[in-house]
Amino acid sequence: MASAAIAVSRSPKRGSRRFPGPACALPAKKNRARETRRAARTETATTVAISLGSNLGDRRAHLDYAILRLKQILEAVQVSSVIETDPVGVDRQPTFLNAAVVGQFNATPSKLLDSLLQIELERGRTRPFPGAARTLDVDLVLFGEQVLDQPGLAVPHRRFRERAFVLEPLAQIAPELRDPVTGRTVRELLKELARASHVAIVPASPLRKSYRRSARARA
Repeated sequence: MASAAIAVSRSPKRGSRRFPGPACALPAKKNRARETRRAARTETATTVAISLGSNLGDRRAHLDYAILRLKQILEAVQVSSVIETDPVGVDRQPTFLNAAVVGQFNATPSKLLDSLLQIELERGRTRPFPGAARTLDVDLVLFGEQVLDQPGLAVPHRRFRERAFVLEPLAQIAPELRDPVTGRTVRELLKELARASHVAIVPASPLRKSYRRSARARA
């Protein structure tokens, strides 16, 4: 005896032409959830300032790599233009490319420092002697309001107030960022440095060579 064929109707899948709507909204919901998590991290994070420098090898490629990696580590990243500066306190070295990065970090200063040192190593940074030319310099300048002076870790950076190649690009993106030691803003520190060195410091532009009379050495 032949059995009767039974037609089984299947419900249309969500997001299909016959049943549009909720499934189509899933990516948007995921994006909103991701943005919510990111905003929560930013609210509890600390504003940090980082200085970049390179005078060995493909200088621009080294800086671009550092910026890319910092965007993986920090939230709400701001990047200055790149300026070209003369070496300070050393002889017979190529000129530097310098830039600054400001962002939000949701961990400890030591954790961030470890990440910065790792980025340097990834670009072949070596330290044969103080003041040696370097493929990449990634310095932690400010970590919110924190003031630390420990072996291998000092924030604010001990010499950033006397370095135009740090303050110039930093003033482009965070002029009101405040030094917790002196209470002065980056803009004020840059103006004071200009007065002290008798050199007119104008707003930096991409690959502008910055000349200074200061004989202070780079770390």
